[in-house]
Amino acid sequence: MRIPRIYTDSALTEGGTAALDDNAAQHVGRVLRMQPGQDLLLFNGDGNDYPATITSASKKNVEVQVGTPQANATESPLEIVLGQTLSKGDRMDYAVQKAVEMGVTRIVPLTTERCDVKLKGDREDKRLRHWQSVAISAAEQCGRARVPEILPVMTVSEWLEHSRDCEVRLVLHHRTEHALKSIIPPGRVALMIGPEGGLSPEEIARAEKEGFLPVALGPRVLRTETAPVAAMALCQWLWGDIGS
Repeated sequence: MRIPRIYTDSALTEGGTAALDDNAAQHVGRVLRMQPGQDLLLFNGDGNDYPATITSASKKNVEVQVGTPQANATESPLEIVLGQTLSKGDRMDYAVQKAVEMGVTRIVPLTTERCDVKLKGDREDKRLRHWQSVAISAAEQCGRARVPEILPVMTVSEWLEHSRDCEVRLVLHHRTEHALKSIIPPGRVALMIGPEGGLSPEEIARAEKEGFLPVALGPRVLRTETAPVAAMALCQWLWGDIGS
């Protein structure tokens, strides 16, 4: 039987005991209905996996005995910062989930001229918590020991400033002849993804003025939730750890 892999924000120390945080405890105790004596593989974002054995379990509280930490080698040497324009329904969930699987480092939701999703106040906080939960579940599934951070929603101007620390900054633009393979391999890359209908000419021009290079992934126009997956897969293939 496959050992469940669970994220917890609890501190984990070799040989010690730990009480899982509320979300992890409810998943283990209420959803999986695991019992004392059963094994888990825990991670808390420090880059290690922690084998653990349940010592007590209820629907709300789970305590474990923590084993020897194991280094997790699933992180890519390429750091990817994704600026993803907000989209409706489960499209944003899909983009977050697949970006985590592709090795993204952090995700910045963007609001752009043609974006038709507006988030403010409590609604924004709720969606950010939801997307962070999606990222955690994706990290559990794909074997990562670090969970990418979902940052607060930014405007295009804020995003352009935020991404200045990236060696290469790319804005996807299907009406350009630049290709990814022509770029010198970076250690950190920023990707800017527009909404359905694309970024406006003014937004693309502003990004170019700030040092973003417009790149095309091919002759076909990709949906806003598909574009980051394709772009990150290509970046990881060219400069990261896919195919290595």
